[in-house]
Amino acid sequence: MDKQQLYQEVTFKNSRSGGAGGQHVNKVSSKVELIFDVESSSQFTDEQKIAIQNKLSNRIDNEGLLHLQCDETRSQLKNKELVFKRFLELIHTALIPVKKRKPSKPTKSSIKKRLDSKKKLSEKKDSRRFKTD
Repeated sequence: MDKQQLYQEVTFKNSRSGGAGGQHVNKVSSKVELIFDVESSSQFTDEQKIAIQNKLSNRIDNEGLLHLQCDETRSQLKNKELVFKRFLELIHTALIPVKKRKPSKPTKSSIKKRLDSKKKLSEKKDSRRFKTD
């Protein structure tokens, strides 16, 4: 995964940020939205694209575009860096393969306990039966 190539495949959209800041907020477009087209990316294999789409499905719209936004700072440049860093972390975590669960064996003592309780229950039920000798 080449960061430079990914940076070229990503598009940034700037808009005015809400919140505190007064006149500065009203005239400067400091909010940055990152848009990434997962399907048309040349950086990932088909399997990786499917994994990204599955794990980040809540962030991908109907057109297959991944949207992230940042308006944490008053600087557009810092917001751009933050959103790209967050994007790289998201992609990295989405590409980590899921470990298969190994089924655990019951311990010998738990098996013995279970069999003892079954035996007691069967003896109790057996004692209730009417025996003819």
